[in-house]
Amino acid sequence: MTSAALPADEALRLEVLQRSALLDGPNEERFDRLTRLARRLFDVPIALVTLVDANRQWFKSCMGLNTTETPRDVAFCAHAILEDHIFLIPDARADQRFAHNPLVTGEPNICFYAGRPLKDLQGFALGTLCLIDQKPRELCDDDLATLEDLAQIAESELAGFQLSITDELTGITNRRGFLNLAAYGLTLCQRQKLPATLVFFDLDGLKAINDTRGHAAGDGLIRQFASLLAVAFRSSDLVARLGGDEFVALLVNVTVSDARRAVAALELAAIQEKQKPENTWDLQFSCGVVAFDPSRHGSISDLIEEGDALMYQAKRKKS
Repeated sequence: MTSAALPADEALRLEVLQRSALLDGPNEERFDRLTRLARRLFDVPIALVTLVDANRQWFKSCMGLNTTETPRDVAFCAHAILEDHIFLIPDARADQRFAHNPLVTGEPNICFYAGRPLKDLQGFALGTLCLIDQKPRELCDDDLATLEDLAQIAESELAGFQLSITDELTGITNRRGFLNLAAYGLTLCQRQKLPATLVFFDLDGLKAINDTRGHAAGDGLIRQFASLLAVAFRSSDLVARLGGDEFVALLVNVTVSDARRAVAALELAAIQEKQKPENTWDLQFSCGVVAFDPSRHGSISDLIEEGDALMYQAKRKKS
């Protein structure tokens, strides 16, 4: 058995996948509809939409299997995401790469596999739309074209999902995306006993800028702050715009003291931005920093609420 090599862009690919909010989510009719259709059109027992994570492939939609994931080192889809076209295995039992694979020699007894990589808006292959049969098969040109069409629809659904969790003004994660991703991050911290810290931000004086200079100026300030957040925090930190002038950052495996250092770096970046000749506004913000405590924070909403309260305390001290 031959395990798949890692894509050249693996680190970035995994980062995009983790931020997509697709992993470990609920079943969605938009994807289930496609796998039901694929199974019917190709008369196969199994059709899947898969996402290839660091050590597993997880099934966003699964028709014909009673599991939600398999190890990546035995996953056919880990091979498929390395391709730019449909990855086709007519008979895995006769293919040296797969003949001794436990998914071939045991349940679900894969014989035939066809997987078309699914790419996100940036071109990263996140997973596949795949067909599986327990007997040898070939696909004719019309079959390949049909699978390609279905895969393009699946990619459109992935793009729609990604856009639905992205803030249109700033390009960073929006409230919906943050709530999904942050819940996953807190679960990980509880499981691995890691610290987590939330920072709640509110821009100072945005209403006055909107009132005196117009909403275009206010929007510019919001975009500028989002850009500074990307500089001050790590790429692994979850940064989002909750709405209006409110932003939030969840830092996994980071203590409050380390989070405060990141905030200090953000304050310095804001001062440096203010000193640029082309800058015509004063970017200031207030924030609340709170450590995740599972005994007090039953959900990410509880953590946000406390961060919000601490932020208002800091804002009142300025007035």
